[in-house]
Amino acid sequence: MISTNQLKNGNHIEVEGTIFKVLDFQHVKPGKGGAFVRTKLRRASDGNVIDRTFRAGEKFRSVRTEARKMQFLYADGVDAHFMDSESFEQIAMPQSAVEGELRWTTPNAEVDVLFIDGEPATLQLPASVELEVTQTEPGLRGDTASGGGSKPATLETGTTIQVPLFVNVGDRVKVQTETGDYMSRA
Repeated sequence: MISTNQLKNGNHIEVEGTIFKVLDFQHVKPGKGGAFVRTKLRRASDGNVIDRTFRAGEKFRSVRTEARKMQFLYADGVDAHFMDSESFEQIAMPQSAVEGELRWTTPNAEVDVLFIDGEPATLQLPASVELEVTQTEPGLRGDTASGGGSKPATLETGTTIQVPLFVNVGDRVKVQTETGDYMSRA
């Protein structure tokens, strides 16, 4: 069991039979009345984020999580297929459950698959990824780093992001995975 005073960002807890990841928490001690904990939780099954308040000292079942290095093989429209790099065992996850993470993942890339209580649940992405630009309007003379402005660019995964005007086809760019923002050329 895990208590509210042991919560940490990134912990997984079970609340009323549903598994959540703790995104943010804040202990609050008002002038009168009991202390409580305000939390922001992401549901592991579908990624929905909820705000929830608990009494101080409330206990939850701690959920066993494990991240395994796996190779992303392919997505066939229904399932995303992964292979364990050590045992060569293959698993399939519903593509809809990992749709957001696959936007930043190329086939044959090494990824961390998060297992919750022994079942594959989601992918853990790094803070940023480097991807190649496959399609964008050509840069014009005078489009410099200090020029400002942006244009759409399609990456090798098929995702479209906004990039500065000086980025061309074939350039590798660094993208923040949480927001999808362009960071720099790689």
